[in-house]
Amino acid sequence: MPTLFLTVGLPGAGKTTLARRMAEEHGALRPTPDEWMIPLFGESDAGGRRDVLEGRMLSFALAALRLGTGVVLGFGCWSRAERSAIRRLARSAGAACRLVYVPVDAETQRARIARRQATAPDLTFPMTEADLARWRELFEEPGTAELAGRVLDAPPPGWPGWREWAAERWPSFGSGRESGR
Repeated sequence: MPTLFLTVGLPGAGKTTLARRMAEEHGALRPTPDEWMIPLFGESDAGGRRDVLEGRMLSFALAALRLGTGVVLGFGCWSRAERSAIRRLARSAGAACRLVYVPVDAETQRARIARRQATAPDLTFPMTEADLARWRELFEEPGTAELAGRVLDAPPPGWPGWREWAAERWPSFGSGRESGR
């Protein structure tokens, strides 16, 4: 059974390094928005384009899973709802989904980001102390049950299913045949 490995964590946690290693070990694809946004648009978000890119990458990942190819998805997935949606979508594609949480303390995070900005400024984007603090507040750390795969939430109130929620969260998700529609 193909597996979707979903890396979860804040910037500077080491998700990309781990994802590269996992992709090689498992012979998996590794769609990562961070590696596309700056070359394509010169910045991390570019007016909401990141969500559009992530939606296409998610559709691509599901198509690969249906073909039997494993995927390491490097979105970060800060919210439990994002993780629940992706887990449900992976299962609907006939794949397993494994969350891989990469925690990082604030001091290590700052040091890694500073090192990245000093050594590879063309491969990263500016992050202020205020950004890091705000992102830590927004991040919903996965619990033991979620990491073990025992939790699969129903979609948020008002949503008939995770596919519909995902199409709202990632605007380009589901706009092609590979999404399973």
